[in-house]
Amino acid sequence: MGPEVIFYSLAILIALVLLGVHVGIALGVSSFLGIYLIFGDFHIASSMLGSTAYESIRNQTLAVIPLFRLMGEIVSQSGAATDLYMLCDRAMRKLPGRLAAATVAGNAAFAAVTGVSIASAATFSRIAYPEMRRLGYSRSYALGVISGSACLGMLIPPSVLLIVWAILTEGSVGALFLGGVIPGVILGLAFIAYCVIAAIRNPSLAPTADRSHDKQLQTKGPSSELIGGLGVSALIILVLGGLWGGLFTPTEAAGFGVLGSILIGWIKNMSYRDFIQAVYEAGRSTAPIMFLLITGSMYSRLLATSGGVNLVQSLFADSGLPIFGIVLIMAVIWLLLGMVIDSISVILITVPIFVPLALAAGVDEIAFAIFGILIIEAGLLTPPVGLLVFTVKAAVPDSSVKLGEIFKGSLPYWLLVLAVAFLIYAIPEIASWLPSKILR
Repeated sequence: MGPEVIFYSLAILIALVLLGVHVGIALGVSSFLGIYLIFGDFHIASSMLGSTAYESIRNQTLAVIPLFRLMGEIVSQSGAATDLYMLCDRAMRKLPGRLAAATVAGNAAFAAVTGVSIASAATFSRIAYPEMRRLGYSRSYALGVISGSACLGMLIPPSVLLIVWAILTEGSVGALFLGGVIPGVILGLAFIAYCVIAAIRNPSLAPTADRSHDKQLQTKGPSSELIGGLGVSALIILVLGGLWGGLFTPTEAAGFGVLGSILIGWIKNMSYRDFIQAVYEAGRSTAPIMFLLITGSMYSRLLATSGGVNLVQSLFADSGLPIFGIVLIMAVIWLLLGMVIDSISVILITVPIFVPLALAAGVDEIAFAIFGILIIEAGLLTPPVGLLVFTVKAAVPDSSVKLGEIFKGSLPYWLLVLAVAFLIYAIPEIASWLPSKILR
């Protein structure tokens, strides 16, 4: 059986996912059946996929993911995330909707440590939401900024999605990290601008902070937040500066990041129990990712063996669609998949097919990666199964919150994410300029 086997395997994959089978298992099963259909031999199929799994596990780049996750969990458990939020609040004291703007800024900084949107959404649901509600902020406005700004977690390095994308495409992790910086800044500023403009146009959404809040800041003084805030800033400089400066490999940068986070935890008097909890949470979130990467490697092997990518390329070439039309179809598929499955699974299923198509059409590699990450992140806010929305619903200390309120509040951020994504497609230099200047 030839390239057409890819359609049979895709049909099996989609059917299994719709039946509720875990995406990792569905990828493994569809890959095995596809290889079996090609060779017609059980032993060849099992041997080929077994060697693929072994090779993927041996890839030392994979160590970056659990190490960065551990770094983020230690910082979160130490209380440094709260320090970041309070520092941002203090710095934006004169802005309308300052707590919402501080949430965006805090999420952006926290994202530079965790690299995971879900972690950012859960953390700031517990930190920012109670304070915004205490000061009279609209529920939908407060919930929307938490879920929307969490999207920054997958764009600002060290993003787990960018790491997975680089592993699948055999690209440079450092280049993709650099590619996400300027788009991340643009998106963060766009979020803050919306928060401020919305608060000015409708003051009931974000009342001016009361005197008790400002008095609380004055009483505490900035020193209590400086420890965590400056510590996190130094950690970001250490990790990303060392990586981009050529001092560290991605794996070494992640390792030094863990050591730096442990130092922050020690300075913040982090308890042994909290440290163990951080290790546990990092392991619990990393294990599914590693399993998905193993089965995703099997799926990539199927695509390479079957010649399915070439078949899909020829189908699009024969369709006569312009490049933008092909990219638009990809974006729609990403959004639809993002409605039902997680971001990493979306990448594992689509990137082995989409990236060769985009590169063959002349699309810039780094710009396409950032474009894809943004569209996939928008999927996390897309009803009916926006994972960020459900994360916020589960994490906020308010059982009366409804999903509809979060989706409504997230809509402006969803639109901004899509706008920035297509801006990068139109002007790829926004993503590619910084890597071209630093990584010559």
